[in-house]
Amino acid sequence: MEPIWAVGLMTGTVLDGNIDVALLKTDGETIDTFGAYTLAPYPPEIRALLEETLRQARAWNFEGPEPAIFREAEDALTRAQSKAVKDLVESTGLGMADIGIVGFHGQTVLHRAPTSTRLGDTRQLGDGELMASILGTKVAYDFRSADVRAGGQGAPLAAAYHAALLRSVDTSGETAVLNLGGVANITWWDGSDTVIAFDTGPANAPLNDFIKARGLGEMDRDGALGAAGKVDEERLAHLLQHPYLTAAYPKSLDRFDFTAAMADGLDPTDGAATLSAFTASAVGKALDLLPRRPKRLIVSGGGRHNPTIMSMIESRAGVVAASADQFGWRGDAVEAECFAFLAVRVLRGLPISFPTTTGAPRPLPGGRLAG
Repeated sequence: MEPIWAVGLMTGTVLDGNIDVALLKTDGETIDTFGAYTLAPYPPEIRALLEETLRQARAWNFEGPEPAIFREAEDALTRAQSKAVKDLVESTGLGMADIGIVGFHGQTVLHRAPTSTRLGDTRQLGDGELMASILGTKVAYDFRSADVRAGGQGAPLAAAYHAALLRSVDTSGETAVLNLGGVANITWWDGSDTVIAFDTGPANAPLNDFIKARGLGEMDRDGALGAAGKVDEERLAHLLQHPYLTAAYPKSLDRFDFTAAMADGLDPTDGAATLSAFTASAVGKALDLLPRRPKRLIVSGGGRHNPTIMSMIESRAGVVAASADQFGWRGDAVEAECFAFLAVRVLRGLPISFPTTTGAPRPLPGGRLAG
């Protein structure tokens, strides 16, 4: 297949108020051209609606009928993201007729990993049929459900794209990709046939929630609070005994599996320092699980902007941590680009999850097509 222009969309569980939108020219196996990307802000009322939706989703917890707010939020976010796609495409001089497919991840409101006795559950809000009708183009959506129904974790899904990015950087297995979103996930590729991916632990979500709850803004901007604080090492050592951190992969987390309560009782600076250290130390434990411990991490996602977390990854996880931007990647766009890449794979019927990434029983196609 010749490469086509695809648009990828991502809004993370950390709810930073932005829709990540990226253009990518790809055949779903290789990357031809990085197109434009943007962070399109949600209107404040939609952001507030999504925060309430996440709250109601936790109360629902996959028991009984879905909360009515899901339908309202799904319609609103689908229309807002459709507008963001159209605006980005038209800003580049292209039209929707030039776009082969849109990869619409939707908003994850709840994710529950499988256990030995039951399948997992996952819920992303996003109406692919509505988006296809608004944009007049094909839309791939609902990327995770097929994997979960087959017994997989449903996450992380970025491994195929991370491996495609690594091909131009390092094929030795000495470099892995770490994404620091609400949750942190890692992808390791041996340079041949093996790609491993899993969630390492929390990233920005508990820290952001801790900062917000104290009225100190949306995040620990530039890692300033964490840098000014002192890590509660005794508390950290206790937190690091959590069984998730040494459990075998494949494994995945919900945004609220680790919360700001880990820093209860600490002042803002020490709390920020301790939560940052936990994120970094959890990455170190994840590296110890890999067949070969990488020497370098290429870091994407919002967490790479926090120099306190980045330096703690180096000191506490014992690995070089370099921003994705140093390699010509767009660190804020990687997740959105990933769903453009995966959308083309959905179009072609190629697998998007694998036994060593989500625990799928075999390399598994996924996603649904609209339009």
